[in-house]
Amino acid sequence: MGSRKPSSSTSGFFQAAPSVPQQYTASSQDKASSRHESSDDPVFSRVLSLYLPDPLPTPLQSHFHDFARLVLEPSTLQHTIDCDTDLPTIHPLTTFGEENKITPLRTSEGWRALKQIQTRAGVVGYAYPQPSLKQDFNRRIHQFGTLHLWHGTCAVATCPMGMTDGAAVLLRRHFDDPDGDQPGRGAVFRESYRRLVSLDPTYSWTSGQWMTERSGGSDVRGTETVARRMTTQEMQTDINHGRDKDAHGLPLGPWIVDGFKWFSSATDADMAVLLAQTGQGLSAFYAPLRRRTGHVPTSTAEAVSHTTETNGIRIQRLKNKLGTKGVPTAELELKGMRAYLVGQEGQGIKEISAILNITRVQTASSGAGYLARGLAVSRAYTLVRKVKDGQLLRDNPQHLAWMAAESVKYRANTHLVFLGAALLGATEQDHDAVTQGTRGASVLIPRSRGKQEMLLRLLTPVMKAQVTLNSVSGLRACMESLGGVGYCENNEDGGVMNIARLFRDSVVGTIWEGTTSVMAEDVLRVVKNPKTQNSLTGRVDILDESFGDWVRGVLSAIEKANNGHGGRGAGVFFTREREITANRYQVLRDLVRSSDLLALQRCGRAILEHIEAVACACLLMFDATVDGDEIATEVARRWVSMIALPADRIKIPNEGRPRDPAGEIEMDRRIFLGSAAVARSPVTTLQARL
Repeated sequence: MGSRKPSSSTSGFFQAAPSVPQQYTASSQDKASSRHESSDDPVFSRVLSLYLPDPLPTPLQSHFHDFARLVLEPSTLQHTIDCDTDLPTIHPLTTFGEENKITPLRTSEGWRALKQIQTRAGVVGYAYPQPSLKQDFNRRIHQFGTLHLWHGTCAVATCPMGMTDGAAVLLRRHFDDPDGDQPGRGAVFRESYRRLVSLDPTYSWTSGQWMTERSGGSDVRGTETVARRMTTQEMQTDINHGRDKDAHGLPLGPWIVDGFKWFSSATDADMAVLLAQTGQGLSAFYAPLRRRTGHVPTSTAEAVSHTTETNGIRIQRLKNKLGTKGVPTAELELKGMRAYLVGQEGQGIKEISAILNITRVQTASSGAGYLARGLAVSRAYTLVRKVKDGQLLRDNPQHLAWMAAESVKYRANTHLVFLGAALLGATEQDHDAVTQGTRGASVLIPRSRGKQEMLLRLLTPVMKAQVTLNSVSGLRACMESLGGVGYCENNEDGGVMNIARLFRDSVVGTIWEGTTSVMAEDVLRVVKNPKTQNSLTGRVDILDESFGDWVRGVLSAIEKANNGHGGRGAGVFFTREREITANRYQVLRDLVRSSDLLALQRCGRAILEHIEAVACACLLMFDATVDGDEIATEVARRWVSMIALPADRIKIPNEGRPRDPAGEIEMDRRIFLGSAAVARSPVTTLQARL
């Protein structure tokens, strides 16, 4: 004992620093399996190859390749740290106690920088036609692929971008509406839309979505914010005082909005879409967040900082949240806010749903993106961490089995999110445009626009609920896989190892845009909609005619792929898995058909799980049949085993009987570590121990 040297702050054991690789790497290799394995996250490459032209066009390859590197650049990650540590603040009063209408909100330099990066990267813009890029493919896959790479770094700067995306969809729907008694509205909507989808940070806008009030988030019928038409005298007064334009010179709307919004993200946005009560009921409004003051500047500096003020908005306080620290979420008092009515009075919920549909898909995307980064960090740590007797964690069978199971769930949910994105793109373009030259889109995307829309309507709340829940549990596992290191913020080395931040930020995904319970009720509104009638047969079975048809079509395609391989392809392993999946769907269909609405409400979350289980099983099996990839095949088999109902477990090959332990461990390693496991030599010592 006396001969041993004590450790110190500069001597003794030091853990090798994990290196988190880029998520996507462009490859010119022809072999599909090698092409996917060249990236740290093969499932990302695989979903791109299903829904985008294959081989991937060079501009798209270059975009994903370069952006995957930008998100891990030390300078980018420093913005992430700054965003999470230099929190937004409000400054309600001027030096002499007057209300501060000029600069009441301060955000960090990191927050502003991240917003600029994501605008240039097209996290909104690439979903829309861009003159600089030929987009004869599914634009939404391009957009959501970019988002998937960005989520782990963005410090939830994507929150306002989701609402921006939704606002662009909403405004686009009203381009052809006559101005009527709101002169100038059409021109304002078109200019606002151009700014919302722009790739130029100096020109682009972001949008807020203000619905939540103190009475509750999901039930907007209790909205206490009210709107009224301005009188002719009020409008003339604003004109006389030069206060009839927004900060960019666009005319202000003829409505006045007053009320209180209790949970409003994107407080630093350029515009907002909000709900307010009118004489005809709950209505939707468009409002810029800043307006001209009417003050004539005496210098250039004064013109920049003192000629605009908030458009009737007073920030009461910022929310102190578990995560999403950099997002300036606030309680807002609206008093004299000028706005335009969107659509018709009393149709506010219908109008705002256009935004909710987008933000819910984006929330699901964020859940998968956070988990992608968490698993990347866990993989990097696993490769270098020494445990018992100098053994690396990568050789620990329990650890590999545990994280392989988490990787299977991540791959399943990533497929589900990108199916949602693909369906969204198909409804905005057309079937031929989004399927031409792809490896799987023509099978996975229904040709009928009506079926595309109904399937997306059904799957959106399922994705939003299940992927965000799995993200939280998966990131907790990733955090635990690093031991005490995982529980620390780890900003010292650029923040790339900070799973704690990802975990905190992921939790909100289960809550905002509707909790899991709200999503379950939303699904029931689809499958038990009393308004959906058929003149010949009575009520339409929406579940079976949308989701059921899709399931049967995909399972049939998997069977045909197996037959096409002459029994030698991946599909040969899926005979029983297809049967189990079909049975799980049958249980879901019988439950919906045999239960009234009250009974279904009690098991709403179970219905979400049923739909997720079946949809992901179909997607994983189909993905494996495309190229017969061994790991993709095993992932699909394991997912079906995980989601099989008790009565089906006897149908799973080798269920309950141990297979070759060394082979199973090696497959765990390949599923979890991916390309990092390929370079490893056979583990004879591990086999000897077993």
